[in-house]
Amino acid sequence: MTSLPSPSRNPRVRVTDVEVLSSAWYVLRRTTFDYRHGDGRWSTEQRETYDRGNGATVLLYDPVGGTVLLTRQFRYPVYVNDHPDGMFLETAAGLLDADDAETAIRREAQEETGVRIGELEHVFDVYTSPGSVTERLHCYAAPYDPADRGEGGGIAEEGEDIEVIELRFAEALKMIETGEIADAKTIMLLQWAALRGPFRDATD
Repeated sequence: MTSLPSPSRNPRVRVTDVEVLSSAWYVLRRTTFDYRHGDGRWSTEQRETYDRGNGATVLLYDPVGGTVLLTRQFRYPVYVNDHPDGMFLETAAGLLDADDAETAIRREAQEETGVRIGELEHVFDVYTSPGSVTERLHCYAAPYDPADRGEGGGIAEEGEDIEVIELRFAEALKMIETGEIADAKTIMLLQWAALRGPFRDATD
């Protein structure tokens, strides 16, 4: 979970009040702060922030077979916002909980896809919804060998019902254009793989 920023980090921001609105699942806060604008005037602002902790994700790829390994699971929030069926195609991901990012994504990848990650490359860190959600997402990429894949599928006791999907890399890129892949982290990692990552020299 996030902590209040130090006043020295940005002298244009002075936090005056923090109210917890909900902590049933994660933490929703309403923060009041004074903000100094570019023209020098001060105004009092309020923002609500949803704090669910930080997360990590990984693009699993087979450089020999030219494939990527994704997951498909039901995501209720996208279902209620016009996604056709809520069955969302994305890279393996999860919250850090008490772990560091590398430990967390190794755990999540094995639980969700059955892949025990060896070599792991840090690609970038991003804030995916900076207007309201505090989460910082640590993004990785790692090769996998199809012969070494385990069962995956997530943890049933936690309500997870995850399907593992193997796609040709070129097909995955086309699915961004068709909207079949609409997850931000997955799109960013696939584009990275095409521009600077393992498939930057692919022609098909």
